[in-house]
Amino acid sequence: MKPRALIVDDEPLARQRVEDLLVEDGRFIIAGRSGDGLQAATDILALRPDLVLLDVQMPGMDGFEVLEAVAPESLPAVLFITSYDQYALRAFEAQALDYLLKPFDGERFRRALDRALEWLTPPGPGLDEGRLRSLLTEVAQHRPYPQRILGKAGDRMILVPSASIQWVEAENNYVRLHTAEGSSLVRQTMEGMLSRLDPDRFRRIHRSHIVNLDFIQELQPWFSGDVLVLLRDGTRLTLSRTYRHQVEGL
Repeated sequence: MKPRALIVDDEPLARQRVEDLLVEDGRFIIAGRSGDGLQAATDILALRPDLVLLDVQMPGMDGFEVLEAVAPESLPAVLFITSYDQYALRAFEAQALDYLLKPFDGERFRRALDRALEWLTPPGPGLDEGRLRSLLTEVAQHRPYPQRILGKAGDRMILVPSASIQWVEAENNYVRLHTAEGSSLVRQTMEGMLSRLDPDRFRRIHRSHIVNLDFIQELQPWFSGDVLVLLRDGTRLTLSRTYRHQVEGL
C-alpha cells in the first residue's frame, strides 16, 4: 500500500503546487491538506500520515511548534519546506533530515521523496525520534519563545497565548495549562514545558508547579521553610524549599 502524505502550508498556491507534484510523482496518497499550524497538529493526530510536507514559516504557529505539540510516538516522517535562514538549513543537514528550500523544482522535489521513501521502506532507517527532537531543541535555542502553545481542551485543540498562562501543573504524562478562561492539557514533561516558556516571566516553584510571575499577588511564610504563593485569582500554590532559588532576588 502506498504511504500517505499530509501537505501543510498556509499559502493556497504553495499547497496546490506540492499536491500537483505529489500526484505527478504517484508514489504517495494525499491524506490531507492543512492551511495553518493548529489544523496541521490536529490532522497529524487524526490522520496519522506517514509523511508530512511541512512549511516551517507559518503565522500563529510555525512548523517547529507543530512538531513540538505532537507526542513523539505520533510523529511521522517530516519533509521540511522552508525559506529559513542558513543556520536552520545547517541544522537540518546535521540532523540528516531533508528539506526543500523555496523555490524548488520538480527534480529536487523527486529527490526529496526518494529520501522520504528510504526512511519509510523497510529495511530503511525509519524515523529517528531522538534526532528530530534534537533538531527541535537546537533550533529552539535560536528563536524566540513561542507566543502560543497548543493545548487540548476536551475534544478540541486550542492555541493558548503564553502570556495568559497563570500557572502550569504536572498531570501524569501531561502538563495542564491554567488560564482565566479554563485549562488545557499538553503532552509534555515539566522540564520540556519550562524550556518553551520565557524565564523572565515563568519560574518553577515546585516539582509539580510552574508559575507566571505576573499573576502572583503575594508570598506568605508557610510550614517547614516552604512559602505559600497566592495568585490574583485566589489560587494557592506552594513554593518548596528546593525551588526557593528560583524566586530569590527577583
